[in-house]
Amino acid sequence: MLVLGLYICATIALVALMIGLSSVLGGVRDGRSMRLPFESGVLPVTGARLRLPVQYYVIAMFFVIFDMEAVFIFAWALVVRQAGWAGYGCMMVFLAVLLVAFAYLWRVGALEWGPRPYRAGMQRRERTDTGRIDMGRS
Repeated sequence: MLVLGLYICATIALVALMIGLSSVLGGVRDGRSMRLPFESGVLPVTGARLRLPVQYYVIAMFFVIFDMEAVFIFAWALVVRQAGWAGYGCMMVFLAVLLVAFAYLWRVGALEWGPRPYRAGMQRRERTDTGRIDMGRS
């Protein structure tokens, strides 16, 4: 316990030292060049903001989630003999839940990149002159 407390104190002291030294030694210069993004010695010609579609971030979140699933399966594979049938049952339940989640994402179209096709039978939403949405069937 003493070693853990010493480690925590040393970490806090090191972080405080780094923040303090950067505020003392790091000069802040005003001017146009300090406010612009700088890459490889070349000043930018266009804006630095790049708009990506929402699907890009959704796919990135799914990748992280399903990548964590691979970590759990790999850890289980290392101790499969020691875990026995109870560990096997737990892993099968885990995989079943994962499969249901994947099927749900597929069903709601969260994994589709392109524009959604028009499905027959869907209600068409049209704006009226008053600004209200008319749910007319066409």
